[in-house]
Amino acid sequence: MKLGLIGGGNIGKFLLQSINSDKLVDGAQFVGLYTRNKEKANELAEEYDLRSYQSIDELIASDIDVIVEAATVEVVRAHATSVLTHGKDLVVSSVGAFSDNDYFLQLETICKEQGTTIHLPSGAVGGLDILKAAKAIGALQEVSLTTTKPPHALNGVTLENKTVLFEGNAYEAIKQFPKNINVSIILSLAGLGSKETKVKIIADPKATKNSHEITAKGAFGKVKLVVENDPMPNNPKTSYLAALSVLSTLKHKDQSIKVG
Repeated sequence: MKLGLIGGGNIGKFLLQSINSDKLVDGAQFVGLYTRNKEKANELAEEYDLRSYQSIDELIASDIDVIVEAATVEVVRAHATSVLTHGKDLVVSSVGAFSDNDYFLQLETICKEQGTTIHLPSGAVGGLDILKAAKAIGALQEVSLTTTKPPHALNGVTLENKTVLFEGNAYEAIKQFPKNINVSIILSLAGLGSKETKVKIIADPKATKNSHEITAKGAFGKVKLVVENDPMPNNPKTSYLAALSVLSTLKHKDQSIKVG
């Protein structure tokens, strides 16, 4: 499986190290990448033995089988359609791109027409299987997410006291915090949608980890799940589990038996 990477940040480099160097995904290899920083692109290409493309369009048009996005919401929205219409599968890290349900349905239609697939890793949270199971029979009534992070991990804000920075729905949350609250959108897609998923974002100077508390209610009962994530070593805005979930998606992409 030939992989192409968009993005040269912490998640991208983690995936290159895990797959090209450590060989953690059988039969897979990154053979091309694109990142806006040309110097970094050339360094990564040399270190991990792959080609650096001059544009995303060139990367998409190559003979790569799967495109892995580890960049931004804007990149997904600008290029997802092109990836799919070129007959390639797409693994999305910036799932906040799917906050608009109409856009999600549009891409779903393209996938059906082209025989392609979009893979959305679970990111920094769990419990998606419960939401999907309850949703399948219309038994899901309420989903809420409370995310707590150190202030420096939330748009670089400086605070002395624990402060609620946002309270509303996932649709609005991802607009205001596009790099911090992707987890709200993956919960929305598994559950009630971005406009019906409640979100609270808290900055806590005493916090040392990124914490996500998920509560779901419905005819099935009630579930409460708390996940505390260590941040990526070089980027406090990104949970380490988010990077691991992308790797897991690639590792299990073509398995004959899938759990959950």
